[in-house]
Amino acid sequence: MSEHPFLLEMNDITKEFPGVKALDGVTLKVRPGTVHALMGENGAGKSTLMKCLFGIYEPEGGEIYLNGGKVVIRNSKDALILGISMIHQELHPIPFRSVMENIWLGRFPTVGYGPFQFVDHKKMKQDTVELFHDLGIDIDPDIKVGRLSVSRVQSIEIAKAVSYRSRVIVMDEPTSSLTAVEVDHLFRIIRDLKERGVAIIYISHKMEEILQISDDVTIMRDGRKIGTWPAAELTTDSIISKMVGRDLTRRFPEREHVPGEVLLEVRNLTSIIPKSFRSVTFSLRRGEILGIGGLVGAQRTELIEALFGLREIASGNILLKGREVNIKSPEDAKKQGFALLTEERRATGIFPVLSVHENGAVANLKNYRNMYFLLNEKKKKGGCNQNGREVKNENAFPAHPDHEPVGRESAEGASGPVAADRTGYSAAG
Repeated sequence: MSEHPFLLEMNDITKEFPGVKALDGVTLKVRPGTVHALMGENGAGKSTLMKCLFGIYEPEGGEIYLNGGKVVIRNSKDALILGISMIHQELHPIPFRSVMENIWLGRFPTVGYGPFQFVDHKKMKQDTVELFHDLGIDIDPDIKVGRLSVSRVQSIEIAKAVSYRSRVIVMDEPTSSLTAVEVDHLFRIIRDLKERGVAIIYISHKMEEILQISDDVTIMRDGRKIGTWPAAELTTDSIISKMVGRDLTRRFPEREHVPGEVLLEVRNLTSIIPKSFRSVTFSLRRGEILGIGGLVGAQRTELIEALFGLREIASGNILLKGREVNIKSPEDAKKQGFALLTEERRATGIFPVLSVHENGAVANLKNYRNMYFLLNEKKKKGGCNQNGREVKNENAFPAHPDHEPVGRESAEGASGPVAADRTGYSAAG
């Protein structure tokens, strides 16, 4: 373990985007062999700070020290060479390649003579098996990543970060798709890494996890550091108070809103797949939000996708305003006023190579056609901008929405039931 009190120091880091000061002189000091939680509301600057550490963003000001020595990180390769790895909140594996190829991408073991080098698949598999055994992960190294669940892919990303033998590992919302058992497994891995002297920077909104696994907690607000405290001195209420900048006397205020009449009824809905959802019944009122909970594998996503016509139903009924509707496809669902925000926005919810305006219009192109069935670009832009104003999302449409590719998830407003995967089901007016 290093003699220097801090393995990592980020001093006075500043980062600006057009019109926004994302980081304003932020300082972060992480001790070796500890879990340092980084907390704050959405937009506080947590992920931006870590992207500056990992070389994704270049800060306008500040210095980074590793084990007491100043370092310059121009890109992610520099970070990895220095022993800094990052598990991103959004996973980006190569779905059509194997697990072991995803882990060792860019550093395949080779065999051959002189300039004639070939990938040594035997050694790559052996190294993967040893890595998984060390971490207690049970995944076939030869299977294609695209066949795995989100939680299994998350485990692979953790193994990949560990495979670099990093001294600092950043984990950005690592448990967002994990079951309780998988979270316990992750915590065992983290504790093992701590014993090896590795520093973990842990970003999460889950208070219980932070208080359970962390040694130190740094809280950010509006791009600034509020302070750092030992985790043992904090409580859930004190963390929330520091995050929002005021005491919360009513975390859960009384609800004054009264839902209206029943808008949607689902009766005994059953999947054609025997091990999927069966005999699901619920009703949804106008202006009501209905949460659908359950662990990973509980078939929440499958139920929502069936309501939107993406999965076949063996039996059951769907009634909208008391009238039974027959939904066999997403087109049928859209005609009934349904909208779906998918679980994996980047994979199944947007076209990332298209502009924001194009993504905003693609689900309803017929509304933007002219008399010759061609797209009316002016009408399309106006409609998309109006949608952005209606959902009050100032960041939904950037300064150059025509040619800026979509770099994050976005959503449209809807006049009927809205299925929001992983957050619930809501009935709009």
